[in-house]
Formats: sequence, C-alpha cells, structure tokens
Amino acid sequence: MEKFADEAIIEVSSGCGGNGCIAFRREKYVPKGGPSGGDGGRGGNVVFSVRNNLRTLAHLRYKNVFKAENGRDGEGSGRYGRHGGDVVVLLPPGSVIRDAQTGKTIMDFSGKLDETAPIGAASAENNDFIFLKGGKGGWGNIHFKSSVNQAPRKALPGKPGKTVKLKVELQIIADIGLVGFPNAGKSSLLDCFTNARPKIAPYPFTTKIPNLGVLSVGDIEDRKDIVIADIPGLIKGASEGAGLGIRFLKHISRTLALAFLIDLCEENFLDAFDVLKEELAAFSPQLIQKKRLLLGTKTDLPGTEERLILLAEKYPEEKVFGISVFSGRGIKELTEELLHLTEDL
Repeated sequence: MEKFADEAIIEVSSGCGGNGCIAFRREKYVPKGGPSGGDGGRGGNVVFSVRNNLRTLAHLRYKNVFKAENGRDGEGSGRYGRHGGDVVVLLPPGSVIRDAQTGKTIMDFSGKLDETAPIGAASAENNDFIFLKGGKGGWGNIHFKSSVNQAPRKALPGKPGKTVKLKVELQIIADIGLVGFPNAGKSSLLDCFTNARPKIAPYPFTTKIPNLGVLSVGDIEDRKDIVIADIPGLIKGASEGAGLGIRFLKHISRTLALAFLIDLCEENFLDAFDVLKEELAAFSPQLIQKKRLLLGTKTDLPGTEERLILLAEKYPEEKVFGISVFSGRGIKELTEELLHLTEDL
C-alpha cells in the first residue's frame, strides 16, 4: 500500500536563457555581409499543475529536484535558439506551496485559483500555476547594427534561471469530515455513501490515509455533490502525538462541517464524544466551532437502541442520528441532513 505523504521539500529551478550569437553573412557575392547572429532561446518555466487523480505527495519522495530546460544559443544566418522546455510539478488538490526558509505561503490550491496572483500566472480552468519564469535569451549581434557600426561584434548572454527550495503541504478539502475512534464505522459509511471504496476490516487503524468520496444528491438538473473525507481514527492523546490521528488532525481544519461517529457497541460510548472534542480543541479551538452532527453507529446490533437514547439524552443540544450501514437504517435521513447542512454553509 502506498505510504501517505502530506509534506515534501523540493527544489525547483527555471531554465537559463540561451546566449546571443555573433555571426556575419558570408555569401558568395556578399563578401562583407552584415551581422546575422540570432538570439538565444528563453529558458523553461517551473509550472505547478493540480491533478484530481492524485491524493498524496508520495510521488515527491522519489523525485524532489525539478529543473526546467535551458534555452538554446542563437546561431548564424539569423537563426534563433529554441526555447527551453518547461518542467511541470504535479500536485493533488488542497496542496499549499510555501517558502522552505521563511514559511511564507506562495500558492494555496484549496479553491479557485487567483488569476491575478502576483508571483506567477494561475489559470482557474486548468489549475496550472507558473511559479518561476525562465531566463530571457540574450540578443545576437543582429540587434546592434547601426549607421556607425556596420559590423558589431557584440552579443548578450542569456539571463540565468532561478532556484528556490519549497515546502509542499497537503491539506484535504471536503464539505464533511468523518471523525471518530478507530473502527467506529467511518470507512463503511463513506463506502455506503460514495464509490470511494476505502479499505474496511474489523480492526483498528484500517484507514491509513484520508479517503475522499462524493455523495451525489438529487437528479441531474438539481444535483448536489457533497465531498466527504474519512479521516483516520483518533485516539486519546492524538493532539500530543499518540496514534495515527495527529498526522491528520490538520486535514479536519479544511472541512466545512464534522460528523462525529460513535460506536454504540463500545463500553465507553457515552464518553467518546467528549474525548474527541477534547482532542480537536487541543489541536485547534476553531475545530469545535464548526457545525457538526453526532452519529451513533451499528444500530442493527442488539442493545444499541437503548444506548442511542442514552446518547441523545446526554447531549440534548446536539443533533443525534442513529445509523446502520448494514441495515440501511437512518442513511436516507442522514443524507437529507447533510444536504441541509452544506446548503447552510
């Protein structure tokens, strides 16, 4: 299984411009022809491109140095050098590019790109962002001919490219984040709602990477897509580094609302919500301010109906739903509630 990677340090370099050429026409009947040195080609750009099929930064573990091609030198007979090829760095949606030394945010691919971005050019249509432009090509001596200098022996070198070290971070973007302890039923619910097909098994920490799925509600004309994120299970002490949860707490910050899943078969089901809230608050107090739902899972199993009532009585101020992915109980009602919740956001 691919190891999840949500951070990477990379080095990117734009290409150098090609040098201008010093040359003169040497034709049979033109013994003293004028200058004919062409310009050097422009160096290649560094381009970041967002691809929806990517989910992690694992591909940057194996290649972390990206260099655009240099422009070719100009040649005689007025031939201009070829432009250098761009280097394209592929990123998943939700990536953030920062300066590795200062930590300053350079580009945030969390939403629609800003076409007026000051550092480069971003296209909202194809999600391409030109971060570093290649060096300009040098002028050949064809540009320096004048009335007082008919045979200039002057050409300009190409401009150098730039090299920058960057830190790339990935933060999952979703409308609803599923939060809960390991084996609480998050992956099963995501599988029920969408075609994400996460790995599911009856043991803790089955989910090793955040999974995204899309819940489509309504027909084609008034269809509403709700992006749901299955965040790997938290445990007590996650905000201090325990378990797998600490690595993914930051991904919850990008979700618009939260659905807390409580396994009604666990002995500590009445305390689970409080523990989850404590871990989120310890990581970021803003997380507790998000709109949320409280879902009691596995209601098809014996004794869970009574436990669901106890859960609702303990938290009268919360919206509490009982669901069972196995029997389908409460799934339709939950879908409607998620639709209303995202419409209000």
